Amino acid sequence: MVKLNKIYTRTGDDGTTGLVDGSRIAKSDALMAAIGDVDEANSAIGIAAAALDPASDAAAMLARIQNEMFDLGADLATPPDIQFGFGPHDMALRIVPSQIARLEDEIDAMNGALGALKSFILPGGTEAAARLHLARAVARRAERAAVAAGATRDLNPLALAYLNRLSDHLFVLTRHLNAPAGGDVLWKPGATR
Repeated sequence: MVKLNKIYTRTGDDGTTGLVDGSRIAKSDALMAAIGDVDEANSAIGIAAAALDPASDAAAMLARIQNEMFDLGADLATPPDIQFGFGPHDMALRIVPSQIARLEDEIDAMNGALGALKSFILPGGTEAAARLHLARAVARRAERAAVAAGATRDLNPLALAYLNRLSDHLFVLTRHLNAPAGGDVLWKPGATR
C-alpha cells in the first residue's frame, strides 16, 4: 500500500527521479518521458470519464483502465530484474496477459455492434467521444515513448502491448459512444478544396 506523508522531498531538485528499486535516473531520460506520457494519457482518460454517466459501462471500463495505467507506470518504473513490489506473492507489479485480453474482449464486444469503417474518422462527436479521441492520441504518444525507452533498456513487452491495445480500445469506445448520437464524424477527403 502506498503511504505519502510528505509531497515534496527535494530529492529531485538535481534533475533526477527515483525508480522502484531506489536507483535514480535523469528526468530527461526516455523512460521518464514514457512514464510521463502514461500519466498524461491517464489524466486525459479521466477528463473523458468525467463526461460520462458514472453508472455506464463505458465509465466502468475507463475506471479499470485508469487503475491499470498506474500498474503500467509502476511496471515501467521497475527495472526488469526486480522481484519485489506491490502484487500478489510479493512480486514486482507488472502488466499481465489477462489485462490485455480484457481490453481485447471489450474491443470485440463494442466493435461487434458497430458498422464497418468506410472512411477515416475525425476526432469529434459527443463530448465524451471527443475527449476520448484526445486520450487515444496521448496513449499513442505514450506508446511511441515506451518503444523509444525500450530501445535503450529492457521493458516488459506486455507493457508495450497494453499501450498498443489501449489506443485501439479508446478508438472503438469513441465509435461506441458516437453510434447512438448519429455516428462517427467522417473525413471527407478534399472536401474544402
